[in-house]
Amino acid sequence: MKTLLPILFLLCGIASAEDLTCLSEKERATSALYPHLQQEAYAALDKRQVALGKLETPDDIRAYQKRLREFFIKQLGGFPERTPLNAKTTGIIQVDGYRIEKVIYESVPGHHITANLYLPEGKGPFPAVVVASGHSRTGKVADYNQRYAIIMAQHGMAALAFDPIGQGERSQNLDEQGQPTFKGTTTEHFLMGVGSTLVGRNTARYRIWDAMRSIDYLVSRPEIDAKKIGMTGCSGGGTLTSYTMALDDRVACAAPSCYLTTFRRLIETIGPQDAEQNIFGQIAYGLDHPDYVILRAPRPTLIVTTTDDFFDISGSWDNFRQAKGIYGRLGFPERVDLVENPGKHGVPSKNLAMIAQWMQRWLLGRDEPVEAVDIPTLPPEKLLCLDSGQVLQMEGERSVFDLNANHEKELAYQRSKLWKETSSDEMVKKIRQKIGAQSADERVALKQESVGSIKREGYQIEKLVLPGNEGVPLPALVFHPAKPNGEACVYLHEDGKAGDAAVGGEIEKLVKDGMLVVAIDLRGQGETSSGKRAEQLGDWKTYYLAYQLGRSLVGMRVEDTIEAGILAGTDKTKKGKSRLVHLIASGQTGIVALHAAALRPGMFASVKLKGTSLDWASIVGEPNPAGQLDYAVHGALELYDLPDLVRLIGKDKVSFVK
Repeated sequence: MKTLLPILFLLCGIASAEDLTCLSEKERATSALYPHLQQEAYAALDKRQVALGKLETPDDIRAYQKRLREFFIKQLGGFPERTPLNAKTTGIIQVDGYRIEKVIYESVPGHHITANLYLPEGKGPFPAVVVASGHSRTGKVADYNQRYAIIMAQHGMAALAFDPIGQGERSQNLDEQGQPTFKGTTTEHFLMGVGSTLVGRNTARYRIWDAMRSIDYLVSRPEIDAKKIGMTGCSGGGTLTSYTMALDDRVACAAPSCYLTTFRRLIETIGPQDAEQNIFGQIAYGLDHPDYVILRAPRPTLIVTTTDDFFDISGSWDNFRQAKGIYGRLGFPERVDLVENPGKHGVPSKNLAMIAQWMQRWLLGRDEPVEAVDIPTLPPEKLLCLDSGQVLQMEGERSVFDLNANHEKELAYQRSKLWKETSSDEMVKKIRQKIGAQSADERVALKQESVGSIKREGYQIEKLVLPGNEGVPLPALVFHPAKPNGEACVYLHEDGKAGDAAVGGEIEKLVKDGMLVVAIDLRGQGETSSGKRAEQLGDWKTYYLAYQLGRSLVGMRVEDTIEAGILAGTDKTKKGKSRLVHLIASGQTGIVALHAAALRPGMFASVKLKGTSLDWASIVGEPNPAGQLDYAVHGALELYDLPDLVRLIGKDKVSFVK
């Protein structure tokens, strides 16, 4: 044993000394994809600021509002038709000064909303405030949501606190015991976002429609004054309030809390947040956080903030300044305001009191201070609408995953018809446009730089850097066999060029068979990654920043794969000749490989996919599509699915292995 130890330490030392990186530490600090997307976002936001400054007249503002509202709804995927609510009350709790009704109603057929309606004592009809929950697992019965509703009822206004999808009694992922699969609620929203994205929708579409249907429920009640509807909510509830108040004119008075800032400050600080807080192409189009307020001008709006919130406070004040200017140009500067109190993310009692004061000012016509006091709440279990505690356990209940899957079936029929009526060449153009990849004519030849080499037994690794598109370099490893057989392979891996590059790994087997192998860091991988990739959700911050810019990581990475294909196919030792190039991809990089081979027919002699999804259609209805998010293309299933790419390449050229 003693004689083996020095040998083992020596071998470990040799292995650890092998450096497969191509960029210096300084270069890596500036080469990640995320900061390059930031610069693109800043340019778009600057352009929006110029456009906003040109709004001088009420007609200018109304045209701006109409244009952005239409874009917003389109990017959400539109809304369904209104169907009967089929509302019922499952229980009543009498409290001093008000009563709480436990109610359930349908957002769309077979998709239920659970809510608590707080009704003050007295005759009515009462103004009513919709309470949108933040990202609390308990949803409507979380203490701060109860306090929102209680303070309204105590001051003569009704309140409806409802469970958003993925929260409270509306978890969309249940385990075998009927309990939520995930502790965090944003995980559910992200996973819903995968299928929603593929069918051209957004998690926010379902949340906004639920809020609109909750307003429908309120105005259906004789106790409620339909012309005096308010809305408020904190964090994720602030997001939903911001969206709904921008799109539903029935929200007469609004107070979104702990959310509104500006996208510039957001991406400079914490970065994009969960699925519903990112609308496809919105930054590129010019839809910023302040526009959620501007879109509803001049209806009363209170921006509610805390000094130390992670949604940046300086961005909140910039948001307010922009909105104040628009409200002023419309002649109603007093209808927009901002509240800032000390505290972190949440609803301090002073903020809650000011929200109640704002609501009673505009909904009751009573402008009196509201005292900030502690408000006792009920045990959460007393407020549940269902004995089971989960709508998914109701017979015939449909989850968001089910709704997306049903929509995919409609799209499948449309796709089939489109492919029958359209030539393959035209479909290739449409797919290229959908993913945002360059055509061969648009490509600019990239020069390569050799930055070192590594010698291994039987072959050599050359380290290269290609300048890449948009300033993001493409680090590559080229494995040169001692006895080349005239063929080459581009090798893609979810972990980048080093994924299968170890001694004794999959790449070495190919090289020792005589094949030249090019392994590359696709944009956002390896040395150009943010270093924040999560196993279940991938690099979701980079993905969603690209998403807000109307771009897909798949499109960028297809361009990178084609560059690697050109590199692999060029044989410098034999002028005028090229190598036969194969394409191997591991995991979901196989989705990139399929696109690259379909868009550049003839470039790759074969495509071998290991552990790659066979299609997108089945993923849409999958409650836990782990690892799929950053390989999803918005609205892809409106046009094509992965088997369509296989047909374009040629079925005989594509193989799937586990």
